[in-house]
Amino acid sequence: MPTDTVPWRDTRKPLWPLALLVPALPFLAWSVWHGTGSGWAWWLTPAVVFGLIPLIDLWIGDDRENPPDEAVPALQADGYYRWLTYLYLPAQYAALVLCCAVWAGGRLSWPAAAGLVATVGVVDGIAINTAHELGHKRERAERWLSKIALAPTGYGHFFVEHNRGHHTRVATPEDPASSRLGETFWAFWPRTVAGSLRSAWRLETARFRLRGRSPWTWRNEVLNAWAMTVALFAALAVVFGPGVLVFLVLQAVVGFSLLEAVNYLEHYGLARQRTAAGRYEKVDPRHSWNSDRTVTNVFLFQLQRHSDHHANPLRRYQTLRSFDASPQLPAGYASMVVAALVPPLWRRLMDHRVLAHYRGDLSAANVHPPARARVARRLSRAGSAPGSVPGPRPGGPTRRSAAG
Repeated sequence: MPTDTVPWRDTRKPLWPLALLVPALPFLAWSVWHGTGSGWAWWLTPAVVFGLIPLIDLWIGDDRENPPDEAVPALQADGYYRWLTYLYLPAQYAALVLCCAVWAGGRLSWPAAAGLVATVGVVDGIAINTAHELGHKRERAERWLSKIALAPTGYGHFFVEHNRGHHTRVATPEDPASSRLGETFWAFWPRTVAGSLRSAWRLETARFRLRGRSPWTWRNEVLNAWAMTVALFAALAVVFGPGVLVFLVLQAVVGFSLLEAVNYLEHYGLARQRTAAGRYEKVDPRHSWNSDRTVTNVFLFQLQRHSDHHANPLRRYQTLRSFDASPQLPAGYASMVVAALVPPLWRRLMDHRVLAHYRGDLSAANVHPPARARVARRLSRAGSAPGSVPGPRPGGPTRRSAAG
C-alpha cells in the first residue's frame, strides 16, 4: 500500500520578517534617545548587529536543512519571500530621513554623532545585501529596486560590477572583490573599492562601444545609479540643510565598507585553478566560504549560503542550499566582520583553514604576493600545531539532504 508523505514546509518562514528588524532599530534608538537624553542610544543598532545577533547565533547554532528539489519551484514562485526584500527599502529610507533630521537638529555630542553615523551606515550597508538579492533577478522592477537600495551608499556601480565582473572573476587574482590569503582587510579595502569602481565603468562602457554608442547616456547603468545618489543627497540637503551632506557621506563610507568587509570574508584565500586549456575552472562550492548559522542567515536573506548563490545566481534566497564541499567559516558573518577588522585575530582564525582546505598546498590558494613568504613561514610553523582544521572530504561537491 502506498503511504502518504507530508509535504516539505519551510520551518523558517515565520522568521524571515526578522530581516526587517535592522532598519527598524534606528527608530528604537531614537525612542530611547528621546526618552532618556542619552546619546549612547545611537550605538544600539551596531550593538545588536555585531553583539547580540552573534551571541544568539552561537546559542541557536547551525541549520543545514535544504529544501528538496520538488519544493523549489513553489518556493521560487511564492511572493511572500520577495515582498520581504521589497519592504526593506521603505524602512531603509524612513530610517535615513529620521537620522538626517536628528543630525540637522545639532543636539548630539561627538559620541552620539558617531553612533548615528554608524547606525545608518549599518542599515544602508545591510541594504546592499538586499540590493544584491534583487539585482540578480531578471524582473526589471527588481533590478531598479536594487539600484534604489544602493543609492544611500553611493555604490550604484556595484549593480554592474558584482553581476558582470565579480561573478565572472570570483576566486581569481583578477577579481578586486576576492581577498587573498595574507591580505589584511585594511589592504583589501582600497584595492577593492578602487578596483570595483574601475571594473564597473569598463564593463559598462565596453557594452556601449560594442554597439557603437557613447556611454554618456541615461541608459548607462553606472551613471543612472549614481544619478539616484545625487538626486537623493540633493533632496535631503534641500530639506535638512547642506550640513547634512557631511553626515550622508560619512554613513555612505561606513555602509559600503561593511559590504567590502563581507566581500573580504566570502572568498578569502580561495582560488579557482587553471585548466589544461588555460582557462579558470568553473565556479563550484569549494570557492566560497559558507556559514550555516541560523540567525545571521535569516537576517541576511541567506547570503551565507554563498556557494550555491555563485553556482546559481538566479536562485532566490529561500531556495539556496548548503553543500558538504563548501569550506565553513568558524562563525556567522556578523562575528567574522568584526574579526576581519583585527588582522592578528583574523589570521589566527582563517589562515590555517585556507591551508587545510588545500591539503597544505599553498600554491593552490589565492595568495597576496607581498605576503607569500611570510604566510608560508607562518603556516609551515602552524601546520603541525594541535587543533588544526582538517581539509574537506575528497570528491566532488555534494549536497546535503533535506534533513540536513
